[in-house]
Amino acid sequence: MSEVHLGAQIEREHLLRVLALATFIIFFQAFMVAPIIPQLGLAFGASVRTVGLIVPAYLIPYGIATLAYGLLADRLGIRSLMFTSLAAFAVLTVLTATAHSVAALATWRVLTGLGTSGVVPLALVLVGGMFPYEQRGRPLGWLFGAMAGGMAFGSTFGAVLEPYVGWRGLFLLVAITGAGVLLLLLRYRGVIGAHPRQAPATVGDLFRGYRDLLSTPRGRRTYGYVLLNSVFQSGVFTWLGVYFQRRYHLGPIGIGLALLGYGVPGFLFGPVIGRLADRLGRGRLIPIGLALGALAAVALERISISPGHIRMS
Repeated sequence: MSEVHLGAQIEREHLLRVLALATFIIFFQAFMVAPIIPQLGLAFGASVRTVGLIVPAYLIPYGIATLAYGLLADRLGIRSLMFTSLAAFAVLTVLTATAHSVAALATWRVLTGLGTSGVVPLALVLVGGMFPYEQRGRPLGWLFGAMAGGMAFGSTFGAVLEPYVGWRGLFLLVAITGAGVLLLLLRYRGVIGAHPRQAPATVGDLFRGYRDLLSTPRGRRTYGYVLLNSVFQSGVFTWLGVYFQRRYHLGPIGIGLALLGYGVPGFLFGPVIGRLADRLGRGRLIPIGLALGALAAVALERISISPGHIRMS
């Protein structure tokens, strides 16, 4: 192997780590609000149900905007769009800390969802271009492991740090970290800029692509798995903290530790699961994961906690 080829491989691996870090911090901030919903309700004098609307206020625009970023990337290039989206993440997260009402907080969350949603999808596109299909499981495992880790650590440290730095301090710390990740990513602008552009697509092309995908049984089955998983993941990290508080009377730290136990396995084993997907096939692992998640949800409902012990109800 030539030194040039070896150097390119090393740079590719380093870029993968930075993309995973960017993914981690974005999902960290997305889910750090879940366990502090009760505290936000007290701060703004609003009900938990009302404050809980800030979660879909971020996630729904985030999901919709990912469609637009694919089209824009074909025209503007991945590099400029990814850097702009990550910069918007840092700026809008700072502005979120200035909110003085639930309405203002929800507004900033909507704008953050719209501005931030380009980073992770474009990172997935970059990984798809940097690694051949038969080697893609491991790098994708890094990114999806970073998602799980961001959810877990965001939910945990959102609860643990809020009593010490306040909810505004949480957003400021995340914004500073996001700016640092942007500076790291700028070092690889040459590698990112070398990714070939696709032929510009239209909105019609986008919807025709989804129509063609969903016209096949395999496509419908795959999208069904994705939909169920997204509903499960979002519901767990959004409302599990409130559930623990009301049913088990856990405080912020207890809630954080409980959510940490949920996400750490995904964070640690993401690359390992990716390698297994390369070897065994995606079609075998996805149903197993959904089945395990369903069983865990049923088991959780059967557990009750009394002041001195844990028992099965």
